[in-house]
Amino acid sequence: MRVILAEDSTLLREGLVRLLVEEGHEVLAALPDAVTLLKETEAQRPDVVVADIRMPPTHTDEGLRAAVEIRERWPETGVLVLSQHVERNYAAQLLATNAERVGYLLKDRVAQVEEFLDALERVHAGGAAIDPEVVRHLVIRTTHGDPLARLTPRERTVLEALAQGLTNAAIAKKLHISLSSVEKNLNAVFDKLELSHTEGYSRRILAVLRYLES
Repeated sequence: MRVILAEDSTLLREGLVRLLVEEGHEVLAALPDAVTLLKETEAQRPDVVVADIRMPPTHTDEGLRAAVEIRERWPETGVLVLSQHVERNYAAQLLATNAERVGYLLKDRVAQVEEFLDALERVHAGGAAIDPEVVRHLVIRTTHGDPLARLTPRERTVLEALAQGLTNAAIAKKLHISLSSVEKNLNAVFDKLELSHTEGYSRRILAVLRYLES
């Protein structure tokens, strides 16, 4: 795939370039800031953009704002953002419109090369790749009347796997349960959360994440 990287850490940026090239991908540009990222994305139209959330000049949310703008202006371009810590609000902003061609990973996950490459492939293929730690933070609720409290432990585990961007078959493999069991648990989850039935794998992820952030 054709990739543009935006990361202000030279060491991490160069490491990602080397990794992607070794895997046979084409790195169109490796950039240190979000402003240049938008310009290069407009000029080169990559398949996927990988961007750090916090970049110069303020190191707050420049990368996130650039990622959101890319999703709005060029929806055919996948966006995979990297974050040092779990940022619930940032995750919600990134997923506000849809959960297609989008990923949110913690930087620690990049060191797990296979998981990073798998996330990149999922985003490129039109799916979602949400870091398990991010999902856990989204799922944890302590407020009174939390509808998630109605879920069984198995249903909650299946919900977390779904929100990570896994297909039903991948959930079954990960949890060592049958496909029919996954489908049964997912139906129970959506019934208990009173989510309307939607078609399409990515729409289901979006519905879950929107509900959890409501």
